[in-house]
Amino acid sequence: MSDTHSYLHPQVFTYFEGVDEIWHAGDIGDSKIADQLEAFKPFRAVWGNIDGKDIRVRYPETLHFNLEGVQVMITHIGGYPGKYAPGVKAELIAHQSKLFICGHSHILKVMPDPALGLLHMNPGACGQQGWHKVKTLLRFQLEAGRIQELEVIELPK
Repeated sequence: MSDTHSYLHPQVFTYFEGVDEIWHAGDIGDSKIADQLEAFKPFRAVWGNIDGKDIRVRYPETLHFNLEGVQVMITHIGGYPGKYAPGVKAELIAHQSKLFICGHSHILKVMPDPALGLLHMNPGACGQQGWHKVKTLLRFQLEAGRIQELEVIELPK
């Protein structure tokens, strides 16, 4: 998920009931949103450009971790394959990332980067702030080094 901008759609809890973890790609907004998500499931997050000090002291700008054999990188402003934000491509290469997740654009996009051998995901925005018309989430599984069962979730209005 990304770009909640201080709004947490109540159906997030329904859609994420069966997940092991929730990941947030920044612009959380209000720390109460993070509190609710942390109380619900194990929670990994990065801060985004609208997040204040309360969020920035809790979460890093960028996360790197390995889960189920998949090297993951999450940051808020990341760009896209061929048009990465400054410094992102070098980090992806240095950490040998296989899954790159970012937010910021409010545009849902999932695309491979064959040059770096990774999958790029931007879950879009699930908050009310911004120009997007549909609130979206992504749900997927990591297993034995593979990214699978990817689902796009459109939250009801």
